[in-house]
Amino acid sequence: MTLAPQPAPQHTDEGAAMPPRADCIADSAGGLTFDLTGSARAGTAHLLLRRRGGEGEVSLPLTPTADDRLRAALPSSVELPEGRWDAYAQLSDGEPQRLVPGVNDLRSLVDRVPDDDTAGRIAVRIPYATKHGNLTVRSWLRAPHAEAGELYVKEGELSVRGRLYGETLTPDAYAEVRARHAPATPLRADITADRTEFRFTVDYGALTEGIWDLWLRPAGENGPRLRIARLLDDVADKKPIFTYPKVALKTEQGDAMAGPYYTADNDLSVTVTAEG
Repeated sequence: MTLAPQPAPQHTDEGAAMPPRADCIADSAGGLTFDLTGSARAGTAHLLLRRRGGEGEVSLPLTPTADDRLRAALPSSVELPEGRWDAYAQLSDGEPQRLVPGVNDLRSLVDRVPDDDTAGRIAVRIPYATKHGNLTVRSWLRAPHAEAGELYVKEGELSVRGRLYGETLTPDAYAEVRARHAPATPLRADITADRTEFRFTVDYGALTEGIWDLWLRPAGENGPRLRIARLLDDVADKKPIFTYPKVALKTEQGDAMAGPYYTADNDLSVTVTAEG
C-alpha cells in the first residue's frame, strides 16, 4: 500500500501540460524527502507547502540529483503546524504548479515507535493523494501525546490501550469521556498504568446519544488534558479505513447503537446513535 504509485489527474485536453510529479520518502523521525520528475536544469526552483484554510507557507529549495531529478527535504526539525499542507513546485520565475503524487514510500512509519530523545514532541507528516489527485501533506505536532493502540469491543463496553509520550502517568491519572455537543459533566474512567502504557474501559451504558471524545488526564484534573489519537502509522485518514463493530444498548432516549471511530483528525471518539 505505501509503495504503490498514486493515480495522476486526468487531462482531456491533449495540449495541456502534465503537472509535475513527486515521489515521497518518509523517515521515522518525521522528515520527508520529495523527488520531482523532470529536468534538473530548470533553474532556481522551490517546493512550496501551503497550509489549507489558513495562513502559512514553507519554501524548500529544490536541488539537482545525480539522476537528473530535483530534490527537496523537509527535516523533522522544521516545524509544520497541524493541518493539511498542499504541495506546489515553483520552477524559475514561473507560477507555482500543484504537484501530483508519485510513489509514497512510508514503510518507516508503519508501527513507528519514536526514540526516547524525541518522545516529548511527536511530529507526524504523511503525504497522500487528495480526491482530486493532488499531493498534500497531513501534519500533526503534539507535545505531549496520548497514542491510541489496540481497541477491544465487548458487549456493553470498549477497552482502550495506549501509550503516553512526553509526560508521566501519575497515581491521579484517569481517562475522560466528554460529550462533544452537550454541556454534560465529563465521565471519568479509571486507568491501569504500566510505565508509559495505559488502558481503560468505556462503559457504553453510562453514555447518552451523541458523540463522546476520549481524553487522557495523566496528572489528574490539575494537569494537561490530552486528546487520545492514533497518529504513529502510515495512514493519513483513518476514518474510512479503521472500522469497528457497534453494539446495541439502551439509553435514556431508547434503543441505540454504540461504537468507536476515528475522526477526520485521527482522534478517537465514541458515537451513540438511536436505532433506526
